[in-house]
Amino acid sequence: MTSSSTPGLARFNTLADDEATTALHAVCAAAAWGREILSRRPYATAEALLRVSDAATAALTTEDLADAMAGHPPIGRPKPGDPTSSREQRGMAGATEELKAEMLELNLAYQERFGHVFLICATGATGEQMRDAVKSRIGNSPEQERGIVRTELGKINRIRLTRLVTEGE
Repeated sequence: MTSSSTPGLARFNTLADDEATTALHAVCAAAAWGREILSRRPYATAEALLRVSDAATAALTTEDLADAMAGHPPIGRPKPGDPTSSREQRGMAGATEELKAEMLELNLAYQERFGHVFLICATGATGEQMRDAVKSRIGNSPEQERGIVRTELGKINRIRLTRLVTEGE
């Protein structure tokens, strides 16, 4: 991403608050994160926006993280009609039925252990890489996992924000 202002960033900076809130909710379902991003507009550069996003993600409470994760479908089951989750989970699209069944089982075990969906920045990851990640993370303590989830959420938010402010350019 360039360090200068882009037409997409200028468009984001001038959106009505309700439209910007809707756009930000599609990036991250944590309302606290969206409020923080919105409160800092306008952004001089896309990098400035990403820095605020990183800080807002780092500041999310456990409850805010739960809100953010509620906006993400389980790996291997993107939301029907949602091009974002389908694009991000593309690595599962060509997975074997065996791998899809294994991911379903692992997702359920993970959700039972931690009380939320398995969150990973799936962009560019293969189905096998996602499976291996859930297998390695399921043994983590809740505290360890919250830290990893926060990191993965930050990566997802950066990718989605970048797309938001560069779409149509």
